[in-house]
Amino acid sequence: MSLTMLRTLCRHQQQLRRQQTPFCIVHRGCTGRFQSTAGNGGKKNDAGGDSNDKTPQLSTKERLSIKYSRENVKRNVQGYVFSRFFDYVKNYDKVLEKKFPSAMHVYRVFLVGVRDFFNDMKKLVKITKIVYTHDNDLRCLTRKEIELYYQMPRDMKKVAPVLLISALPFANYVIFPLAYMYPRTLLTSHFWSIQQKVDFAQIDLRNRLVYNRRVFRCMQSKLDALKKSGDPAHGKVSNILGLLGSGLHPTSEEILDVKEVFQRPPFHLNSLSSSHLKYLCRLHGIHAGLLRRFRLSERAYIVHHMDMAIKREGGVHNMPVESLKHACFLRGLNATNLSAESMIDWLQEWVRVSLVVDEDSISMLLHLPILLTYNHTNNWILIH
Repeated sequence: MSLTMLRTLCRHQQQLRRQQTPFCIVHRGCTGRFQSTAGNGGKKNDAGGDSNDKTPQLSTKERLSIKYSRENVKRNVQGYVFSRFFDYVKNYDKVLEKKFPSAMHVYRVFLVGVRDFFNDMKKLVKITKIVYTHDNDLRCLTRKEIELYYQMPRDMKKVAPVLLISALPFANYVIFPLAYMYPRTLLTSHFWSIQQKVDFAQIDLRNRLVYNRRVFRCMQSKLDALKKSGDPAHGKVSNILGLLGSGLHPTSEEILDVKEVFQRPPFHLNSLSSSHLKYLCRLHGIHAGLLRRFRLSERAYIVHHMDMAIKREGGVHNMPVESLKHACFLRGLNATNLSAESMIDWLQEWVRVSLVVDEDSISMLLHLPILLTYNHTNNWILIH
């Protein structure tokens, strides 16, 4: 049926072209005579040619009878039906979106999400090859590449069950609506809207900030050990913790003055108690199971190289606003309703401390969320 309609439409278009093209008769010897004669002879031949070019004129009744003949009417109707059917199929997605808006929204969410997820997977493969060719040195990567290198493996583990189950027969009719109902648990940021990204970032940060006070108490409990050992930095550490207890924050210079304290017991990473390690893992959004020290070291290593990449790329003030917000949330600061200047000032303090961290003082970087954000107003709004 569709082939018949296509042929009919083509014949109809050809007929319209014939009707629009002027009809003319050209004599073969006409051109030669015009070139070989001149004067009156040429005019006679021209006149003679005009007399032979006359075509019979059809009357109005005859033209109408041809136009509305059974064959022409049939072709016109079939062409009209086919053109309307073609327009309907062409705009069918709009029809579905109008009749089933919720279903089409879910479809578009997963279509765009899977596409972005696949693109990031390809980027991760390229980044991994680059890292391996440079002996696992992250200094060859940009800030965005380091963020992707750190986050994408976790996203792949998170979304893998949904994608695998959806491949089973008829399972996608169940798993996709279920994942759409619980996007924070079953999906990654590739499938979230802009508002969902902001809301879920706040929820994740709120769950982390709950452990601020516990980590702070663990730090206070180590003051006695510093005092008993006669550590010369005891007074400086006590002053910093006193500022935090009174609602203030130490400056980056004051934090750097006590860097050596985090290079030896009791603040060294290898000297922290089991409960202290567990609270630190929760504070950084890390699983608090086995290998806590390894996970914390990896986290600090990644953040440190992100800060180095920021420095290489011109500093914090060259970052776009969305990147500033993401960097603040990642490091433990609620960036909601913060101005760009406030985020830049805070990140500059963080980066100034992070750049001088080495392998021995990695514990200082892990405690920076306490030292720089413990009393921040935006964080207190989330947890109180």
